[in-house]
Amino acid sequence: MNEWLLKGVDFVWGIPLMLFLVGTGLFLTIRLRCVQFRGLSHAVRVVSGIFDRQNDPGEISHFRALSTALSATIGTGNIVGVAAAILAGGPGAVFWMWVTACVGMATKFSSCTLAVHFRKIDEHGEAHGGPMHFIERGMGRQFKWLAVAFAGFTALASFGIGNMFQINSMVSAVSELMYGQGIEPHLGLKWGIGIVSAMAVASVILGGIKRIAVIAGFLVPFMCAAYVCIGLFILVLNAESILPGIKLILYHAFNAPESVTGGLLGGVIRSGVARGLFSNEAGLGSAAMAHGAARTSEPVREGLVAMLGPLIDTLVVCTITALVIVNTGVYETVKIKGQLTAAAFDAGLPGAGWVVSVGIILFSFSTLVAWSYYGDRAVDYLFGPHAVTPYRFVYTGFIILGAVRPLDEVINFCDIMNALMAIPNLIAIIVLSPVVADLTRNYMRNLSHATTGE
Repeated sequence: MNEWLLKGVDFVWGIPLMLFLVGTGLFLTIRLRCVQFRGLSHAVRVVSGIFDRQNDPGEISHFRALSTALSATIGTGNIVGVAAAILAGGPGAVFWMWVTACVGMATKFSSCTLAVHFRKIDEHGEAHGGPMHFIERGMGRQFKWLAVAFAGFTALASFGIGNMFQINSMVSAVSELMYGQGIEPHLGLKWGIGIVSAMAVASVILGGIKRIAVIAGFLVPFMCAAYVCIGLFILVLNAESILPGIKLILYHAFNAPESVTGGLLGGVIRSGVARGLFSNEAGLGSAAMAHGAARTSEPVREGLVAMLGPLIDTLVVCTITALVIVNTGVYETVKIKGQLTAAAFDAGLPGAGWVVSVGIILFSFSTLVAWSYYGDRAVDYLFGPHAVTPYRFVYTGFIILGAVRPLDEVINFCDIMNALMAIPNLIAIIVLSPVVADLTRNYMRNLSHATTGE
């Protein structure tokens, strides 16, 4: 099975997709006149809540929409994903994660702006937004097949990136807390964690996006702050290694280490781009479904909020993880993805490895919850609202399955589904980029007039 999955990863994550992914972000950055930089301060003001209006269409606030999207991205991708990138592509892979995040901010801005602009609000006040809706409504019914393809890949991906990968990582984290590093979790522990987690996730997701957003709004800020603070403390303690670590990342970004198979393009760059997409989901279109539920009448406003995701997720959290790993040099001796980050934290601050394990447990739970929403939006589009509840029960069943499956198989499955989701979304964003450009131009003009009092 894993051999076939590896072949699938090699096929979909070839040079064409990497160029398509980064190229789309670069194209949007230029077309939107670097919106990710000129709109950054305004995005922070929107998240603060000063633009929230209870009478606006939608279900959740700007902050909770961002928290829900971040709960699906800030997680094991920032811990295990960064470790996987460095082990596969060397320290230089981190630089290409940064590149993916920078241009990915424009990609996420575009997809989430389109999600709100083309969303549908049903008679119950429930929002239906995301790439499948802006593909069909924006590009026309003749492209419904592309919307169906995206929704199908999303439904499948929810069982991988948002489900089996997360619970698998949670099992490893619980095992490390109980028995220490390097001990293979026994089958009874796997089943126990899988069943308990499935029950806990079911109790949340059966309440829909509002309950999910409440949980995410509480967990995400707390988890992110705690993890970042411990990571920064370790870097301060080892401050003399920060600059050499950054230099090592920049050097290997353009010079592949001998230990990396595939060289610069096939090893370093591919690992960085793939793991960058995995960590912040910019280009996948998944976050557009969460932001499509935001309570707002201004699509661009929610797009600006959405682009903060890659900034927080990759440029802050992933960077801290990467610098701790590179600065301690543990990646040269520890070769197991699920153990590398904890070993690096322990090396930087003895006893700090438990923070990583606890972080993985909480991050994994929040991601399990958030990705169930993405999957049920896809299923709702494909089969109608009557299929959502059965999907949620199947989703919780896969949590138990993921707890007992090997991690490598799960990661390779995730990579394939990520790529297949990204293709329809990127096509639609490029085709509909004139719509995004017009919406952005008008919003920024009105914002400027409001600021100057004209």
